[in-house]
Amino acid sequence: MRVMKWSMIALAVAAGTSQMAFASSQDDAKGFIEDSKLDVKLRNLYFSRDYRNSEPASYKLQNRRHDQREWGQGFIGTFESGFTQGTVGVGVDAIGLLGLKLDSGRGYSGTGLFPTGSDYRSQDDYSKGGAAVKFRISDTVLKVGDQFTALPVLATDDSRLLPETVQGALLTSNEIKGLTLHAGHFTALNAQAETEHDSLHLKQADVFGGTYAFTDSLTTSLYYSKVEDYWRKYYANVNWALPISANQGLVFDFNIYDTKSDGRGLQRAEKDEITKLDNRAYSLSGAYNIGAHTFTIAYQRVTGDGDYGYGVDGGGTVFLANSIARSDFNAEDEKSWQARYDLNFAEYGIPGLTFMTRYVRGTGANTATTNNGTEWERDIDVKYVLQEGPAKDLSFRVRQATYRSSDGVYYGSGSLDELRLIVEYPLSIL
Repeated sequence: MRVMKWSMIALAVAAGTSQMAFASSQDDAKGFIEDSKLDVKLRNLYFSRDYRNSEPASYKLQNRRHDQREWGQGFIGTFESGFTQGTVGVGVDAIGLLGLKLDSGRGYSGTGLFPTGSDYRSQDDYSKGGAAVKFRISDTVLKVGDQFTALPVLATDDSRLLPETVQGALLTSNEIKGLTLHAGHFTALNAQAETEHDSLHLKQADVFGGTYAFTDSLTTSLYYSKVEDYWRKYYANVNWALPISANQGLVFDFNIYDTKSDGRGLQRAEKDEITKLDNRAYSLSGAYNIGAHTFTIAYQRVTGDGDYGYGVDGGGTVFLANSIARSDFNAEDEKSWQARYDLNFAEYGIPGLTFMTRYVRGTGANTATTNNGTEWERDIDVKYVLQEGPAKDLSFRVRQATYRSSDGVYYGSGSLDELRLIVEYPLSIL
């Protein structure tokens, strides 16, 4: 699931345009070793999920508890070489991931932190890795191999202990000021808590599109994807930032997906579920910032046949305003509203401390278990990042989510509480 990505596209454009000012990126190449980076992110994550004695019926048959909980330590290592000098630069990137179980037991598994065996126990440890070769001409890069992606039609998820990885080729071009173009061909996708190659059963996904900044405050995006045996998608975005004064501003963000079944028309990667998808999912949000405070209102709607489907094309491929911690509010015919409040304590002399709370309510949801269903979710998020000292950038985060649905819209349960305690420390080794 993805949460409020308005600024990400704008930042991507800024990153792409800033390097166009004087010379191309390849002209500034210092060499394979000279520009190399090796980073390791340490992530300690405790995750509990309580169905409040109303767990899905399958859990009772499997002797699994209604209160799942897992605790683990993750190591996310990334190596990025520089590019060799010359007209065509060559480099190599590598990913190494390791997850260690600190606590869980039989019946407590299932939060998505670890692979789960046939006895419903969490695996003690798991690891995965991969590498990619990359080529650069001027400001255009072709990367072939294992990688992370953040495209609105193919985005790897990083909401658990270890992130998803995708295998394929991605071309990224920043040759024109303000314009970032992407073209990709992918053939495998590894889920967050799985180690086998292509655990999500992605046969082939082709993606095309780009982002263009008309001005510093107005950006647009347009993307297309085709996932073999699943669907084809169109995605569009408009993001407009409107400054009012030195400490006030508005941000408007519009996202829309058009999805239609293709080939066999499967919907979910974990099983051959034949569905008919022909729908539009869109969201419109407006945020008002004044000093330390940001107030956001968002509306989201799904029209047509079926829900907004994603997953085989990446667990993060849901750039909609009401895709939040637990629910995406993406059922067939569903309408949902969000109210959100953010507070940055830097204005009060505590830099690094932030607070967020939001409430989303959805109505009119049609699923396999209910018609005209309702659901709501309330989230609270508190994060503190150390600003200086030997442990600079060490972060502590508490995320709590409360989900309710009298109709059992999703999860086979109408009541669900989640708590995540996250400690992260990024290490720059090279």
